[in-house]
Amino acid sequence: MTTSGTAKVTLPADNQIQIVREFNAPARLVWQAWTTPELVKRWWAGERGEVTSVEVDLRVGGRWRNVMIANGGFEVAFHGEYREIVPHERIVLTEVFEGMPGAESLNTLTLTEHEGRTTLTVLAEYPNKETRDGHLESGMEGGMQESLDKLEQVAVSLA
Repeated sequence: MTTSGTAKVTLPADNQIQIVREFNAPARLVWQAWTTPELVKRWWAGERGEVTSVEVDLRVGGRWRNVMIANGGFEVAFHGEYREIVPHERIVLTEVFEGMPGAESLNTLTLTEHEGRTTLTVLAEYPNKETRDGHLESGMEGGMQESLDKLEQVAVSLA
């Protein structure tokens, strides 16, 4: 049983976006799919293009970068730095959309497992409301829903 398109997006504060989604997979498999470059390539673009590069240096102070060629033929890239890592439970990282430099968010990803199912919570904190609203208005929610649907498919396939 998958949970397609069920991520809930809320705005807890003027500078925050929170995303919550349940997966039909244990936390260790969601973690593996989230942190393994070959697996990230299978889900990160959703239905919106093809991932061409994934770099993961999964350590505090390590860098990450994801690049895709969107269906329209243009490149989309994000990068950041890992600030905190608790395997299978929590990652705190920065995120910058390279098309909008300076609009860095601090993202806290938490995985909570209950009876073999995992709830993923991402809290993205922006420098201000305008930056947050710009991210919301970019169409991020549709792409995020597709990406998380594919993430679940990848995590389930690892069982």
